[in-house]
Amino acid sequence: MFSTKVQDAINVQINNELGASYSYLAMSIFCDRENLLGCSKWLRVQSEEEYGHAMRLIDFLLARDGAVVLKAVAEPPVKFKSVAQVFQQAHEQEQEVSKQIDDLYELTLKEKAFAALVEMQWFITEQVEEERTTREIVAKFQLAKDDPAAILSIDRELGGRGPGETTGRPTT
Repeated sequence: MFSTKVQDAINVQINNELGASYSYLAMSIFCDRENLLGCSKWLRVQSEEEYGHAMRLIDFLLARDGAVVLKAVAEPPVKFKSVAQVFQQAHEQEQEVSKQIDDLYELTLKEKAFAALVEMQWFITEQVEEERTTREIVAKFQLAKDDPAAILSIDRELGGRGPGETTGRPTT
């Protein structure tokens, strides 16, 4: 087992991941109500992925005989000016999660919690992909501006996402 400090920090990250899941769900609902069903689907899959990240951390703590402490999840924003703003917020959220993971990695290194350090390496790799994907989507919406045809094209592309995929980009 590792220090209480590391265990507490992992519990905080579990809450952060659940908060991100909840936030993506709110974004999905907004897009659904705007009839952007492809964007809604992409965001719903992302919500499920964030939930999976929380479960991965929960399973890790349980495997190490740690205590899992579930906390309240903050209410996410539900109103947005546009779908472009939704994805800008998604990108900023991913940047914040990357910082949280980096801080947790640093703590696990300092505390010599090597099993947790290895687990955090997976999350670091995941966050590189998450940031890249949301940055690319934001760039597409910036190019589209208010062009309805372009927005519908992006919506259609994002709707092609399946579980475990980030975009229609081939995985290597």
